[in-house]
Amino acid sequence: MSGILSGLRILILEDEFLIAMDVEQLCRDSGATDITIKRTVAEIQAEDATDGFDVAIVDFMLSGVSTMPFAQRLHSRGRPFVITSGYVDSAEVSTAFPSIGVVGKPFSGPDLVEAVAAAAGRR
Repeated sequence: MSGILSGLRILILEDEFLIAMDVEQLCRDSGATDITIKRTVAEIQAEDATDGFDVAIVDFMLSGVSTMPFAQRLHSRGRPFVITSGYVDSAEVSTAFPSIGVVGKPFSGPDLVEAVAAAAGRR
């Protein structure tokens, strides 16, 4: 699996610090070169967080606030992403984003990396 994310710039939206660090390390171990972590909806609203990356890993809820509006912005701009969550309504996601991968928490590292690679067109 090493190198499957080679050269990719990845945005991680994750409110749990340890999970964010684990996801960052998984991505780096798989070749990602530039990783940005955002932990709150306010951080992604304060700037145009839909640019500057190749693929995003979007936790469906950040501190109890849905990231669905941000995911809709990504989708409307054609930006690739995957959704992660421990309590996502898969029917809501599959209706809104039929072609977007959803990785349930807890997830395995290989499953997440494969989903990111697929979203980025590497699979």
